[in-house]
Amino acid sequence: MSTYYRPLVQHGPTRPAGAFPLAGQSLWFTHVEVFRHNAAPEVAVASDVPKAMLDRLTSTRPAVSGLDMNTPHIMGILNATPDSFSDGGVHNSVAAARASAADMVSHGATILDIGGESTRPGAKFVPENEEIARTCPLIDAIREETGVLISIDTRKASVAKAACKAGAGLVNDVSGFTFDPELAPFCAAQRAPVCVMHMQGDPATMQDNPQYGNVLLDVYDFLETQIALLEGLGLSRDLIVVDPGIGFGKTEDHNLTLLRNLSLFHGLGCPILLGVSRKGFIGSIGQESDKTARAPGSIAVALAGLSQGVQIIRAHDVAETSQALRLWAAVR
Repeated sequence: MSTYYRPLVQHGPTRPAGAFPLAGQSLWFTHVEVFRHNAAPEVAVASDVPKAMLDRLTSTRPAVSGLDMNTPHIMGILNATPDSFSDGGVHNSVAAARASAADMVSHGATILDIGGESTRPGAKFVPENEEIARTCPLIDAIREETGVLISIDTRKASVAKAACKAGAGLVNDVSGFTFDPELAPFCAAQRAPVCVMHMQGDPATMQDNPQYGNVLLDVYDFLETQIALLEGLGLSRDLIVVDPGIGFGKTEDHNLTLLRNLSLFHGLGCPILLGVSRKGFIGSIGQESDKTARAPGSIAVALAGLSQGVQIIRAHDVAETSQALRLWAAVR
């Protein structure tokens, strides 16, 4: 029976004997919550965790494309789509995208995530040539304008190839490398850093009654399997970021379960990306129907993620998120 270990994360300069650092950060833990399929969770002392798993939970994450993973990062969202759920049509011109990119970087974004295919619930498939036409001119322009790491948000190998040639330095696949069988081998051959996200179904169908045996452990198992796939192709774990895929084939209860237990995913030995910005559950719980007015709720959840050691926050509202992060860090 598989066993899973979630660090019960704490912070503060005074640590008790037997405390372990979380992923090389200033956060630490002395105990873990132990999960097994079809069994009640238990709490155990961290020193009882098997050495190989304890090493994964505690080891410092290597830099990703030069970005220190001991410091939280903000990934600014820049969608070159007419139909994305909250910013569709905003960045359809190179000039508008460059202006938005420069603004996000000036307010603290260290990664810009550019997408040409909406992945909102119910979104339709976009042909590769159209996705390339939407994203590559923006990547080329923004790379020259900002010099920051650019992520291409795509599930298609041909788009990733064109985007990397234009200057993208990270491939962010919402399908977790299950959609296009050519994408993982391409990334491995290029040694391109990747983000592996979990999604049940595809954007067109993912919110049609999603179901899990145990959403937390099912998502963990999927990510572990996909990491093994990438490693088998030659892409080392230090080039892999993981994303539990909040809102992608999940109900509100599924999302909340994952958010309460995010520190479990440190057991994968990779940096964790959290994307919650403006999503539906932010609106329903926060009682805000206007997607563009969900920065407060999005930031609240992002800070909760940082408290569990998440390394990258994906956000629409970069200036507001950056301000909140600075205050959060100063207080802690």
